[in-house]
Amino acid sequence: MVDPQVGDPEGTPPRPAPEDLPLPPPNEEAELAAAVVARQEGLARVQMAGALSSAAPAIQWYPGHIAKAEKALAENLAKVDLVIEVRDARIPLATGHPRLRRWIGTKPHLLVLNRRDMVTPAARQAWDAWFRSQGQTPWWCDAKAGTGVKQLQQAAIRAGEALNARRRGRGMKPRPVRALMLGFPNVGKSALINRLVRQKVVESARKAGVTRSLRWVRLGQDLDLLDAPGVLPPRLDNQQAALRLALCDDIGQAAYDTEAVALAFVRLLAALEPLDAAGVEPRLLERRYGMALTPLPEAIGAAAVAAEGGLRFQESSLLMPSQAPAMPVSPDAHAWLAAAAARHTSGDTLRMAQRVLDDFRRSLLGPIALELPAAPASGAYRSGDQHREHQDRQEHLESHQ
Repeated sequence: MVDPQVGDPEGTPPRPAPEDLPLPPPNEEAELAAAVVARQEGLARVQMAGALSSAAPAIQWYPGHIAKAEKALAENLAKVDLVIEVRDARIPLATGHPRLRRWIGTKPHLLVLNRRDMVTPAARQAWDAWFRSQGQTPWWCDAKAGTGVKQLQQAAIRAGEALNARRRGRGMKPRPVRALMLGFPNVGKSALINRLVRQKVVESARKAGVTRSLRWVRLGQDLDLLDAPGVLPPRLDNQQAALRLALCDDIGQAAYDTEAVALAFVRLLAALEPLDAAGVEPRLLERRYGMALTPLPEAIGAAAVAAEGGLRFQESSLLMPSQAPAMPVSPDAHAWLAAAAARHTSGDTLRMAQRVLDDFRRSLLGPIALELPAAPASGAYRSGDQHREHQDRQEHLESHQ
């Protein structure tokens, strides 16, 4: 009898063991499709960085009332038990303060992403997975409609239960949890407090700089809220983030050139369009304003060169040309703004620029996420190394500016 592992002594080759058998060929069509999508997303993200930096003047805004409020904030931090940080769901990273960890120390921290209605469900899902991978549970709210507010209130009360448990252990009476509402200007802190209290107790408006001093607000018997003015870093070193703040009206209008920001927004929309989660509908500006967005002449040839690798995939017949996403092309934002102004604002490009920005800020262009977390090519959001991956991607984008 022949040993299958030794083979026939007369020269018949041995039969391979099961573990030595070759694996079945991978799904080449799926891999090539994923590669094209990954390349497309990478090029779109590189173009996003260019869109935000091109022709944009430096943006800096640190008014005196913010500096004064930060000093008062430092004096009151010892009095609070919990920090509720509010960010803009359209730009969750740009509205994260770099000094936050130093301020709150070991205090419990709730992260609120307000204006959830202004981004797509896909963007919410992506950011939710990304923040959870960092060990942070985001609370999604719409302060205007009240969505998610009750859940946030309950989470704040639960976070303070440990405080009152310690007080009872020392023979002290329980007291309301003292929570600080903290965030950049105009992210919706005051609107959120008014919604929690169910009446207008603090001034609120869709512009930066309305709240100028700290104020305590009682919410029933369980929660005291400290409403603080919006806080900003003294210097906005990341101009990409600063421009996103300007687009979302999260800093004062005196800090930026309206027309330059609108031009950057037009470029950004073109860069975001290939990213499904961003929510930019095809030919959005043309359908809204009746003017098509045309590419810069020199950008057409550059895009063809960049697309060469993707076209090779098409030639393999595994992907039909109609299945491959269009490569991003730099738009002629100046020409579009001039043409739109001629049609809508008697040639006044500044008025047209303000109209486009106002339409975005009022969600008249639909829900649009200006920031998206880095993701694997497959579209699945892993539970590890996400923060490092995002940092690597940001460094890559900045190296192409």
